Amino acid sequence: MNVMRSPAPTEPSERLDAGQRLVPSAVRPPADSDDMMLTVVPPLLGAVVGIAILVAIGVSLAGQAGGLAAFGAALLGEHSAWYLSRASAFVAYVLLWWSMVLGLSITNRLARIWPGGPTAGDLHEHASLLGLGFGLLHALVLLGDTYIGYTLPQILIPFLGASYRPLWVGLGQIGLYLMALVTFSFYVRRWIGARVWRLIHYLSFAVFALALVHGLFSGTDSSVPWAFALYLGSAVSVLAMTIYRILAPRRRDAARTTAHQGAARGS
Repeated sequence: MNVMRSPAPTEPSERLDAGQRLVPSAVRPPADSDDMMLTVVPPLLGAVVGIAILVAIGVSLAGQAGGLAAFGAALLGEHSAWYLSRASAFVAYVLLWWSMVLGLSITNRLARIWPGGPTAGDLHEHASLLGLGFGLLHALVLLGDTYIGYTLPQILIPFLGASYRPLWVGLGQIGLYLMALVTFSFYVRRWIGARVWRLIHYLSFAVFALALVHGLFSGTDSSVPWAFALYLGSAVSVLAMTIYRILAPRRRDAARTTAHQGAARGS
């Protein structure tokens, strides 16, 4: 009786061609390269976007100041910290909005198609971290402004005797602290557990609301059409996505229940 023997296994880096000759197969890149792309590209992209927004807002402020020459003189003058604080505030707000949009869309079908759930999660995390960085810049750079003359305790402690719109400035300070809490919760999730992390993450809505009212009522650019449109558009988009995030699972559950009931009647 003849015993059929299976062909000897070949190495993963080799394959048989039509002439039964061993030739090396394509070498697959290591999986670490994908991890490196997800680690490097999102923060780099976020930084580029943040700088682009900063430049765009600077150009807009230049127009308000009377042109690039006047704006350049203002940047080198006594109000340079004030201009930088205003520009970095908008960058921080846009990054916060982008983080909210990504967080609300992670479970959306569209996000699964592009850029993908894990990538959207990484972008959400890095946008939050970059937004926090620009938010800190927005606050601390005011120490160099000689017009209002903030002190470090006034920068750090909400409602501590600020002479400029203390209520709305204080709400912004609270929002910045809450944003720091939410952002750093990404890095302690394994120790605090998913449930506690999720509860902390719900504070993102409070952070966005506080940043919105802070910008509207303490920002000196709120009356400018583009700034008001930015606040309005971002608020409407976050509200719409929040409503969709709440209602979409209920609709899916209702459709699933109806399908099960139909199947039960047909059986």
